[in-house]
Amino acid sequence: MSDPTTENLKRTPLYDVHVEHGAKLVPFAGYEMPVQYSMGVKDEHLWTREQAGLFDVSHMGPCFLSLEDGIGGGDEAHAKIAALVETLVPSDIAGLKEGQARLTVLLNEDGGILDDLIITRPIGEAAQGSLYIVVNGAVKDADWALFERSFQGKAVLTRADDRILFALQGPKAVDVMSDFFPGCEELKFMHHMPFELNGTSCIVSRCGYTGEDGFEVLVKPEAGLPLVNEMLTDERVKPIGLGARDSLRLEAGLCLYGHDMDPTRDPVEADLAWVIQKVRRERADFPGAERILKARTEGTAEKRVGIRPLERAPAREGTMIQVDGQPVGIVTSGGFGPSVDHPVAMGYVRSDLAGPGTKIDLMVRGKARLAEVVSLPFVPHNYKR
Repeated sequence: MSDPTTENLKRTPLYDVHVEHGAKLVPFAGYEMPVQYSMGVKDEHLWTREQAGLFDVSHMGPCFLSLEDGIGGGDEAHAKIAALVETLVPSDIAGLKEGQARLTVLLNEDGGILDDLIITRPIGEAAQGSLYIVVNGAVKDADWALFERSFQGKAVLTRADDRILFALQGPKAVDVMSDFFPGCEELKFMHHMPFELNGTSCIVSRCGYTGEDGFEVLVKPEAGLPLVNEMLTDERVKPIGLGARDSLRLEAGLCLYGHDMDPTRDPVEADLAWVIQKVRRERADFPGAERILKARTEGTAEKRVGIRPLERAPAREGTMIQVDGQPVGIVTSGGFGPSVDHPVAMGYVRSDLAGPGTKIDLMVRGKARLAEVVSLPFVPHNYKR
């Protein structure tokens, strides 16, 4: 009989590569994905901090949104597509320069977070009026349905999740990438360039979700499979699974959708108010603007913070936070931080307790364990600015 946990799961174009490299595969966002390889989570994590780790993120939701009446109209066409997208996000999309990307959030009508996503303005006159967008894999179908409902008759969505999307992260990533994509080393953080690879067009973005310098590459399988296989022959590169991906982003203080942010939280509570640029605050024309701008000026009942357990026991997601025996919040992400060699966590606490240095108790296995609120990130970001 087929395994009920895997029989309905999809596989990314890199599935055979994972098997070849001895991956332990688990269900994730509807796919069979590698949680770790032979090195194990801790060593994969540390390798990425010191060398270059290759992550399969093909389960994510890369797509292109283009004006229905055609692309290729310079700044005017960009302004038109940006105006559509800005009805769903609070960030300044119209102000993006060619090749620039921006992390933002999809909002429901009450200002709650439906997803976080990266929106990029392409390079070149012929591409204006389109946007390259990457949403989260677990909610990509819902996000795309929202786009299609909201932009019906005005813009066309083209899915690209049949392609390979991989990330190369770590201090050696730029040296490895420049061997295959000469010129990519000139990119700054949150910028992209189009490239040709064996006659196939692909997109190289300088971004990632580990806190390290790195790149993401969107490429069709016929060119992407040979590329990934060749990269993995480089002694500086190792394949990295979901386990290390999670501990790396946690050390970097980066949110995971469905855990550290969800439709009940607005960007201010989630400590993401920085995604709302001044021009959007002034116009106050995004979903939930009244709630969000009020929260920005008056504060919120709770706030996302970094948490340092002061004992060796990690506090996992769902751990209750107490002060003087009373509940004051909850852990939304937690585990062990290999780079800092101690447990790390994030969660929501009452705003009056959100200051760094505040002592709190974490209810781990029924016992109150001492912790303190700390500034994020736990490990400094190493992006190329």
